[in-house]
Formats: sequence, C-alpha cells, structure tokens
Amino acid sequence: MLSGREKFKLGLIINPLAGIGGAQALKGSDGADIVERALSAGAIARSGQRSALALSQLCALSDRFSVFCYDGDMGADCASGLGLEVVTVGRRGDPASAEDTIAAARKLRELEVDLILFAGGDGTARDIVRAVADTLPVLGIPAGVKMHSGVYAISPLAAGAIVEQLISGALVDIALAEVRDIDEPSFRDGVVRAQYYGELLVPRQVGFLQQVKSSGREVEPLTLQDIGADIVEAMDDDCLYFIGPGTTPAAVMTELGLPNTLLGVDAIRAAQPVATDLSERDIMQQLAIHRGPVAIVLTAIGGQGHIIGRGNQQFSPAVIRRIGIENIMIVATKTKIGQLEGRPLLVDSGDPELDRKMAGFRQVITGYHDAIIYAVAQPVPLTVSNTIDDSSTETAGRQC
Repeated sequence: MLSGREKFKLGLIINPLAGIGGAQALKGSDGADIVERALSAGAIARSGQRSALALSQLCALSDRFSVFCYDGDMGADCASGLGLEVVTVGRRGDPASAEDTIAAARKLRELEVDLILFAGGDGTARDIVRAVADTLPVLGIPAGVKMHSGVYAISPLAAGAIVEQLISGALVDIALAEVRDIDEPSFRDGVVRAQYYGELLVPRQVGFLQQVKSSGREVEPLTLQDIGADIVEAMDDDCLYFIGPGTTPAAVMTELGLPNTLLGVDAIRAAQPVATDLSERDIMQQLAIHRGPVAIVLTAIGGQGHIIGRGNQQFSPAVIRRIGIENIMIVATKTKIGQLEGRPLLVDSGDPELDRKMAGFRQVITGYHDAIIYAVAQPVPLTVSNTIDDSSTETAGRQC
C-alpha cells in the first residue's frame, strides 16, 4: 500500500462528458458547443461504463478499500452500483465542467487518498495536473477521444489490475509521466499541435501503462507510397472501404488521388469517394445501404501501439462486429512497429470480449507486397494475479 493506513483510500473521479465526441467524429469533447453537438447527435457518455470495468477488477478486495468520490455520475453512482463502500465528498455543478474535476481532485488531495483513479482523456489529465501536480499518485482510465499522455492504463481492465496490485500490497513503482494535449480546433482542421502540460506521479507497470504518443517523427514517403499502392492494387470494386485516421491510411487516398480526412474516417468504393469524415452513426448507415463486402484500413498509434480506441472511436464495437474482425486491414511502417520495441499492438474498444477476440498474431502491411506478423495483446496481460472471468465485465453497474 502507498501509506501505512489499514484500509486503502481510493479516490475516484469520472469525467461524465469524456469521450462523448468520439463516435460522432468531433475529434474531441472539449467545449460546451462540442458537447451540445454530440448530445444532439445522440451521443452516449461511456466514461461511467469504462470506470465500472476498471472497478469490477477490485470486487474480491472490496473489504480492503473505500472509494472517495463526488456524488452522482462523477463517481458514486458507478462505485455504489458495484456494491463498493463509497464516501461522497462533494457534488458537481450543472452543467458539468472542468472546474468540477479540479475541485474534486483538490478535495481528494486534502483527504490524503492513496491514489486518484480518474476516467477521461487528455483534457481531464490536464485538469488533474492543475489540481494536484505531482503531489500524490494518480492513474487514468482511458475514456476520452485524445489520449496522448503517458498517465493512462492501456485499457480499463488494465487500470483495475494496477489498482488491484496496489491494494494487495504488491511492490509497484511510482514514476513521473508526461501529460500532453492537442489543440482541438487545429485538430479538427487536420493539424496536430501537441503541447506539454506537466507531469503526474503514476504507478509504472510494464505492459499495463500506455506510452506517450510519438508524434512529429518523419516517415519515409516512399514507404507510405508503397503501402498505399499495395492496398489499392488488391482493392475489390464491389467492396466498401472505410479508411481510418492517420498518415499511413491516408496513403491509400493519396494513391487513388482522392481527398482525405486525415484525422477522420472516409468511405470509398470502386476508387471513388462515397462519404467523408464519418461518425459511428454514419458508418452504420453506410453499412445498412451497402450489400457487398466491407473492409477497414487502420494503423497503429506511433509509440503506443493502439489500433482501436485512440482517436478512431467511430469504429465502435457495433461497427467492428458488423464488419468483422477478419476484414480489418492493419497498415504501419516498420519504423512505427520498431518504435514499440517488441511491445504488442493494443485494442481498447470498450468491449473486453471483442478485445479478446482481436488478440493474437495478425498481419500488418508494411510496404508493397511486404507484410509482417505481429502480436495484438490480450486486454489484460497474463501476468495479472487474478484471472478475469467473462462474467465480471458483462455490464457496467453489475454488483461485485
């Protein structure tokens, strides 16, 4: 444990609006106008569900810790719904705002919790930095659209596994990790401008914690051209292709001479554009219309290795199940794969069952008629002491 107290004090902060703009292709959730647009488009907040997945890993230890959190959807609803002991320390404003996160974090620091577990994206991490800096350990449950920072576990289940080790008294290193965020208005215009905002103390467990996103490193243009040429040569005119975000999938559009939404999802068929900058709903509508084969072209985030769940939430579990895992084409340069230093590719769709089905060794197209076989990790590393049973993560809100 992090302190000498008999019972672990777990602080919990859930940003109820985190990730709400992801499936709607809004490139983030910062700002009241973006939240309003997302909600009017039918967006559903998933940060509570993802928090419940993390907390469900702690059920067997429920008598060894208490959850300190704000009332309602910022923590208490989620924790009490799992049957955990909850101590409410405040209530958010209406509407929810970044100031609620900051106030909650400061209150938890005053109460000397052993760890703050928070659910959100890079904007939430920035708020945590403002509130507590490096004065106590924190850990992020990935629930946002943008997660460039190194303070997040690779998935909600992995976040729960780290906390389980802490509560159990395992020796877990604590180290500083960077908080980075990008300018959302520029991001929506296709420009990535990442900025450093500070550092947080994070439990450092290899295989559980994501790396800081690698950006700005130039990739050989010829390699991208080769990847684009390989995909285009094999294209079926009857197939509907969804081209995911990133410079590597964009090489397909460049090869075809088509405009591309660099940080969004475009649809093409027979070498012609069908629709651009699609949301999850838009993709499902296209799937309802199309009667032929379908495929997704996506890439891994440099330095992290995520292929699902970071900046491409338009490819929701429902979309992936409809299209089929076997119809996902992964593209990446060997330089990008090399940056992983042997770590596997990662999937964080929000559906642990789907993540498990995607695990294993998969083909990655790395050039013209050139591909490698590379591992996609299980949602929870095999080194976790407690085996995860399918029933433990069926639904958010199920009691421990």
